[in-house]
Amino acid sequence: MDILTLIFGKAGPMLANLSRYVLPLVAVAIVARCVRSMLRERYEPETWAYLYMTGNIMVPLRHWECILGRARSVDGQVDDPSVEKMHACLIRSPQGDWTVYNLGKGETYVNGEPVRTGGAVVRDADVLTLGQISTRFVDLTEQERASLLKYRHAPGRHVRPSVTMLLLTVFQVLLLLQQLTYNPDAGVGVAMGFAILATVQWSYFIVVRASGQRGFEPEILALFLSTVGMSVCASKTPDDMFKQIVLFLAAIGLFVFMCLWLRDLKRVQATRLFAAVAAVGLLAVTLVIAPVRNGARSWIEFGSLTVQPSEFVKVLYVYAGAATLDRLFVNRNLIFYIGFSAACVGLLALMGDFGTALVFFVTFLVISYMRSGSFATAFLAVGSAVLAVMVVLSLKPETLSRFAVWGHVWEDVYEKGYQQVRAMSAAASGGLFGQGAGNGWLVDIYAAETDMVFAVISEEMGLLTALACVGSLLALAGFVVKNASSGRSSYFVIAASATVSMMLVQIILNVFGPMDILPFTGVTFPFASMGGTSLLSFWMLLSFIKSCDTRANASFAVKRPEKFSGGAGVDDDGADYLPEDGYYDDDGYYQGGRSE
Repeated sequence: MDILTLIFGKAGPMLANLSRYVLPLVAVAIVARCVRSMLRERYEPETWAYLYMTGNIMVPLRHWECILGRARSVDGQVDDPSVEKMHACLIRSPQGDWTVYNLGKGETYVNGEPVRTGGAVVRDADVLTLGQISTRFVDLTEQERASLLKYRHAPGRHVRPSVTMLLLTVFQVLLLLQQLTYNPDAGVGVAMGFAILATVQWSYFIVVRASGQRGFEPEILALFLSTVGMSVCASKTPDDMFKQIVLFLAAIGLFVFMCLWLRDLKRVQATRLFAAVAAVGLLAVTLVIAPVRNGARSWIEFGSLTVQPSEFVKVLYVYAGAATLDRLFVNRNLIFYIGFSAACVGLLALMGDFGTALVFFVTFLVISYMRSGSFATAFLAVGSAVLAVMVVLSLKPETLSRFAVWGHVWEDVYEKGYQQVRAMSAAASGGLFGQGAGNGWLVDIYAAETDMVFAVISEEMGLLTALACVGSLLALAGFVVKNASSGRSSYFVIAASATVSMMLVQIILNVFGPMDILPFTGVTFPFASMGGTSLLSFWMLLSFIKSCDTRANASFAVKRPEKFSGGAGVDDDGADYLPEDGYYDDDGYYQGGRSE
């Protein structure tokens, strides 16, 4: 007698069949609630200092790195003909020290002294002169900044994360019910795996919520995809469920570690070179010692354990590639980054891992454009890449064969088009609601659990659930785009943007490759594909998205000022005001403000 019959008796199969129609609706509801919470909540701007202008106008500085100038797009606008469009760059260290750097040809002075190439220290009440305009720099204390933190919810838009977590648990129970019904190999091990998954996620939620944090949407979306990955593991190799759970626990631990590590930007900057060297070193070692598997040297074998170092290199690449604004404007030099990127992509090409090389290249374009702001740099990189691809294709017949079969898979359904034809057939057979988790046949095809996961999800859980998985990653991308304007440092913004770019490229290749819309390159679906190194790397990359979340008390990857109980408040019109005098108008400027 199986577990399901023991628990539910004869009603078990009927419940499992009913759950096929409920499961996709729950999946859509989970993603929809996260999207509503992430993309519709109003943000509270962080204010770190002010420029005290004539006429008692205080221009707020809301980032650790602020461009000052005449342009409307700058962080601190000084509207005067003597000021350049981008005149100076004001940088705050995590320790609270400010430094100003001169940009362009205009002169910048601090207390009458010109700012040299290495910048000049700026302290509270210093006179900062841009062109012919003098301003007084006002640095807020911890108490004054804390007094301004007042999160405001738009009416009716607050989404309770606990309810979304409950829906996620229902989703997991439905998946387990289907596995126990349709998968004859599923048993106590699969049931224990899902039980441990639910226990860990609720433990994480309770601990983090108790610490005062309230932003759980990125983690819930990652947990949703990881749950789908657990189901794929149960369908493919249920005996590996314990291994998958151990890897999940390790992934959560690494995610928490990375979030705490990113809280100290100075420490991150000091270790970027080490990360770059480690990334190139890992790829070089892989090229030398990894055996050839399916035409590529991607996996290093340690007995029965296999590791794909390029997955960890993704984390190191983003970690080393992002940069703070002082490096972007003061050290206008992309040579190191371009050389680092060329080494990574070149080694991946020599390894024969074309799919991962493509992911790295697109990420390189995103970071290089955000670092330089120049389309010319991006176009130059594209031209160089086209030449490199031509060389790789001429040297790697295995890679060339994948392009040759593209669009012609139905002409050779038993050889070159074997995987794609079966992936499309299985995905179509699932319909909107799927055949039931554990009730698919595509998992028996080689690499179905990694490179063709979208088709597996479509077959077993339905097209609606598969689209919800894609939508969860699109939601993370939209979340990062929305956060970009409020990020504390360009480092966090660039790193988060590079992370979601990497995720989007991988889902495009994982979805469209098996469907024969794009060449079948063989890359994983973030969080959902089986494979320990892939799961670990994407949970680590998720920390960059968390570090970009500056909503009040939303992310433990962002350090907050100490709580302060008095001083600030709200006037009759709902505007924030500084302690004792001054107020914050609807245009974002303080009128009046702190006395000199």
